[in-house]
Amino acid sequence: MALEFISVLFFIASVVLCAVKAKRNSFWISLTLVLSALFLLLSSIWIASNYFTGEGVNDEVLFTVTNSLTGAGVDKYVLPAVGLLGFILVIFGLLSWLILSNKNTARKTTYNFAALLFSLLAIGTSPATAQLFKLTTSQYGDDKSDFSQNYKDAIKSINGSKPNLIYIFGESLERTYFDNDVFPDLTPELGAIKQESIDFSNTIQIPGAENTVSGMVSALCGIPLFAPFDSNASSSLSTFYPRSICLGDVLKASGYTNYFYQGANLAFAGKELLLSTHGIDHLYGYQELKPFVKDPNYKNEWGWYDDTTLDFVYDKFEELSKAGKPFSIFALTVDTHHPDGYIDATCKRNNYLYNNKSNQSLSAVACSQEQVAKLINKIKASPYFKNTVIVVSSDHLAMNNTAYSILTKQNRRDLFFVLRGDGENNQVIDQKRTTLDNGATVLDMLGGDNFIGLGRSSLTSESLANNYHDIRKHTLRWKPAIIKMWDFPKTITDYVLNTDSKMLTFSGASFKFPLILRVNNGRIDPLFDVYMSDPLEKQLSTLAPDEKFVWVDSCNRMGNVWDASLKSVNNVCIATGSLTTKPQIVEADRDLYRGKVMFDGLQKLDEATYQQTVKKLSSVVDTTP
Repeated sequence: MALEFISVLFFIASVVLCAVKAKRNSFWISLTLVLSALFLLLSSIWIASNYFTGEGVNDEVLFTVTNSLTGAGVDKYVLPAVGLLGFILVIFGLLSWLILSNKNTARKTTYNFAALLFSLLAIGTSPATAQLFKLTTSQYGDDKSDFSQNYKDAIKSINGSKPNLIYIFGESLERTYFDNDVFPDLTPELGAIKQESIDFSNTIQIPGAENTVSGMVSALCGIPLFAPFDSNASSSLSTFYPRSICLGDVLKASGYTNYFYQGANLAFAGKELLLSTHGIDHLYGYQELKPFVKDPNYKNEWGWYDDTTLDFVYDKFEELSKAGKPFSIFALTVDTHHPDGYIDATCKRNNYLYNNKSNQSLSAVACSQEQVAKLINKIKASPYFKNTVIVVSSDHLAMNNTAYSILTKQNRRDLFFVLRGDGENNQVIDQKRTTLDNGATVLDMLGGDNFIGLGRSSLTSESLANNYHDIRKHTLRWKPAIIKMWDFPKTITDYVLNTDSKMLTFSGASFKFPLILRVNNGRIDPLFDVYMSDPLEKQLSTLAPDEKFVWVDSCNRMGNVWDASLKSVNNVCIATGSLTTKPQIVEADRDLYRGKVMFDGLQKLDEATYQQTVKKLSSVVDTTP
């Protein structure tokens, strides 16, 4: 909070100096207003991000806003967003009035320089500036870590009886909620099951595992979710960490049939891509379950309530158990989603009182854990439990909800416990560990390896968390190496364009188009036209003059820049070149188009034409609804 306070003081000092002491000058006024607008923009980014995470701007915020937001339950955030926008506009309007009311032209310009200095200090000390700088500079740093010595691919085989697996991710259902001294009688049903389980009580959350999809990546693949964010989005890729071997990959290779159920939309934040890339072939989300729900109107902002979703899970468990072949079912709840959760209609204890005051986030926890416990008890009572392993874990620690001020005062840990139908339970393992170890522990229990990626089984091995004084800080040292695991190609020559599926394939990788490939020596960066990004034309205009590119898009968009005859072409075109050359543009005139990228021999543009091209590209208005 101290840094935020200092930043605001610098900002106020800048405005006061400009309004009271600085010399009236249109250049200085314009510069001060631009810097003030930038400070307010950074402040609003930080406030909005902190409203979600409680930690400001982190990797998960950037990953989410550069990814698919399809199916996000945003209704509860509309009013705060409007309020924040209104507040920022009022502040900017007020300071504009103060600065513009300065009519004195006789003052010294020394105060103008002082005001400028304070504006720059305000921006420099803004928490958003520091966090964004740290995130962007850590993207492509040199890998000087011990990542390669610690990362291990699991062997794709499970031996022995191959018990069936039920793996439940509880949305924000952290272990802290199970502390009866802090939250009396909040989780009696699931807490009782935890008491008789193998309970891993010291599971630490690490960077890159702080929201739903990153928590799932951490647990299933033994690797944090760090992705390149220079306008990239995993929803526009065809694979998710293609070089990683995850728990689902091992299960599939070992003969398991793998399912995933959730009430929300599968497309949100790339979960569908993650799971389908790594062995989970049967995916059911909001749209897939819609034809089968009894009451289509019984839903919350995210999708189906947990009681609905978990009933589908049990029905599938019974069906697959009767078939007699090994299977896994992964499930993700949603009712405990921040900011205050959702109360299902079948919940018995739907009004939890904390200090004699109703708290909806805690009420949602009480209801959701009741539904999870109900599912587990039905499985335990079935004749198929003996051949089943049940896992319950948080996807991540709770974000900024109506119980957040209570949670942050505690020694917070993620939830992770396991019930074996045919083995010993009822023990607490307090080894220091992280969510990276969850998948490896489950795999070990099923009869496979005791490692996945950076994860180690807490049953027969020791977590990497014990090798380092601060595993959270050390995780960030692995970040450059982890980003390379996305395995973007380094060169492009031959390519295949599938206009039906809108996929561009080259060098063994596939990407959804429209997109731009920024081509440098030994490196290719894909730029996508996704939510929160600039139109591709504007992104293209920011390339260095001689930086090479391949742009795959509708022909008419390219016609607006280079060749007016393309405006009437209703097809996909591929433009190859640089901003200082006349690009080669070819039309993909068939469903499966094969082409070759060649940058040599392109006509060089004069300076005036180059500037005109950049102006056309940068002036495009975003028409995305």
